[in-house]
Amino acid sequence: MESGGALFAGLQPNHLLAPSRNATSVFPPFFSDKRSSSFHSLRVQRQVNFASSIVKVGSHVRRDATLSDTYISETSELADIDWDNLGFGFQPTDYMYVMKSTKGGFFSKGELQRFGNIELNPSAGVLNYGQGLFEGLKAYRKQDGSILLFRPEENALRMQMGAERMCMHAPTVEQFIEGVKIAVLANKRWVPPTGKGSLYIRPLLMGSGAVLGLAPAPEYTFLIYVCPVGNYFKEGLAPINLVVETEVHRATPGGTGGVKTIGNYAAVLKAQTAAKAKGYTDVLYLDSIHKKYLEEVSSCNLFIVKGNTILTPAVKGTILPGITRKSIIDVACSQGFQVEERLVSVEELLDADEVFCTGTAVVVSPVGSVTYHGERVTYGNNGVGIVSQQLYTSLTRLQMGLTEDKMNWTMELK
Repeated sequence: MESGGALFAGLQPNHLLAPSRNATSVFPPFFSDKRSSSFHSLRVQRQVNFASSIVKVGSHVRRDATLSDTYISETSELADIDWDNLGFGFQPTDYMYVMKSTKGGFFSKGELQRFGNIELNPSAGVLNYGQGLFEGLKAYRKQDGSILLFRPEENALRMQMGAERMCMHAPTVEQFIEGVKIAVLANKRWVPPTGKGSLYIRPLLMGSGAVLGLAPAPEYTFLIYVCPVGNYFKEGLAPINLVVETEVHRATPGGTGGVKTIGNYAAVLKAQTAAKAKGYTDVLYLDSIHKKYLEEVSSCNLFIVKGNTILTPAVKGTILPGITRKSIIDVACSQGFQVEERLVSVEELLDADEVFCTGTAVVVSPVGSVTYHGERVTYGNNGVGIVSQQLYTSLTRLQMGLTEDKMNWTMELK
């Protein structure tokens, strides 16, 4: 198996900390069953000293950078960016967390590395056969400066479910959460101030081992990077406009629509691009058999409101079991709404009082209109519906630590 340095060969020292075979992890591994975890906040010196190590790759000798003992733990200062105008776009941060599986399917101790490009074998399973999964979760800065994670164990379990479907090795729940904690705290200065946004956390699992014939990759890489983000849709909490797609389908029964594999998202790009060119925000997909039952939007789940009842398509293998979806169902039930998970027809959508989407990136996004076969139906007089606003406020206040977490969903980092 390649060393961490060999995996990330060819990178410049100022972009990546590639560990040598004898390199020690920047942070000690830690995991606690307690929801609160205390950890030193971090600041990287403006001029970090690096120790060099010589790594032999084939017939070439390469000098890699490893993190030296001058890396210090201090109080973090915020990154110098425009916090008032964060969108949902890529922003390079300081560090990423990397861990690789062994031949037996177990993952070795992870390491913190400088954020930068990675090098993969052209025959890697993720490049040739699409063996790749990703997750998405967020960290929020509280008013006292501490940081909250929202239900990271749910993301870990969903990645394990996806890995089983895609014949991949997956980290344990403890390894997943430990990696998330380390990545967030190493990039603490990129967590937006309270009320300015969140730190989006993107764990990746990919078949990094070389494979030519169709087969599972012999080796897997688990990588976590982070980005500060604002609203996913440019409309923010303002209503979005959807178009119902009747010919292109996101998933089929027996396929991979119920797991967060990378191919599911590439498959919707054509329909989504065409919809945006016509002025719509996104696409709502129907089931591929009857072409009349709602499934989900390109990257988020769907809910419709009728009176005191909230309907959402049931998770039966073609719809992603969203963690925000699951949380909204619990919050809605706690507030007295009747929530039904079942087949939901287009006719029920067109007759709804309110419609909204949920997802890690969007949280709760109200729908202002839906266009079906050229007919446009509007909701809430193009404003934010009462139920959508109520659920959005309840969930985001909990995520940001502004209200008591009676659900025990948040994990505090200090």
